[in-house]
Amino acid sequence: MKKIQCLLCFLLVGLSYSVFAAKLSYLLEPQKIADDTWLLQGKLEDFTRKNGGNIVNTAFIVTEDGVVVFDTGPSKRYGEAMRQVISSITDKPVVHVFNSHHHPDHFLGNQAFNDTKIWALPETGKLIAQHGNAFAENMYRLVGDWMRSTEVQLPTEPLDIAAVPLMAVGKHHFRFFKMVGHSGADLLMLDETTGVLFASDIVFYQRALTTPHTPSLSVWIENLEQLKNWQYNTIVPGHGPVDTTGLAVEQMIDYLHWLDNTLTAAASQGLSMNEVMALPIDERFSGISLTRSEFVRSVFHLYSRYEEASF
Repeated sequence: MKKIQCLLCFLLVGLSYSVFAAKLSYLLEPQKIADDTWLLQGKLEDFTRKNGGNIVNTAFIVTEDGVVVFDTGPSKRYGEAMRQVISSITDKPVVHVFNSHHHPDHFLGNQAFNDTKIWALPETGKLIAQHGNAFAENMYRLVGDWMRSTEVQLPTEPLDIAAVPLMAVGKHHFRFFKMVGHSGADLLMLDETTGVLFASDIVFYQRALTTPHTPSLSVWIENLEQLKNWQYNTIVPGHGPVDTTGLAVEQMIDYLHWLDNTLTAAASQGLSMNEVMALPIDERFSGISLTRSEFVRSVFHLYSRYEEASF
């Protein structure tokens, strides 16, 4: 009888684990967006226990010499799911991983790629070392069990763009750029072979932008104005759908100008932070996901700067 009870208990535990594992599966679906190039598009949402933090765009390029990965997602589990997707498409090894910046949804999947080179701007590596553990703890609070066993894996290769502006991997030629408008250290990667620009969080599209570490909205606008003059045919934003029309950059510039003007006018009128948070969103941004919640956050992040400037 005891043996039967033990067997039943074992089966129940195994079944519970299987259900748990199935529930916490990212089910990533690769979209081929150019020759050799696949996108894993995140949801137009905020972090939740339902989506497991899968709100970010990650991508990979399969070359003759191996696979190049741009950003690794919000957790170890995501990184492992990403590797499974890569393995379903090619048997070539991952040879280079690039972390675009230090926000957690872009680098916490690094553990799944600890067998290869992980590149990041030197400033990004320092920011991850400084803030990575706090970011990971916050992600645990936000998405729960999706983060199990996730720990901070630092980039291993500082990417000095002055010394290495261009990298050839197989027939693909990747050119790197540094911007600062979103996080203070933002890596962009242009595949000159396909014309795909991986813009990371310098560009959001159809999903409201986030502002916790921007040096200023004016600097971000300057970065985007530069992008308008670059030669590419497809832009992969950090969040939102791929754009081949140029509308993503125009939408960003338009929204940032509106946000900057709104905060400037509010400060000149002496509005309190709560009063600013209650201001209406311009109708032309009504189709962008999370505009209200991200506007409130931006007021919290930025409004004190505008108040100080108005004195």
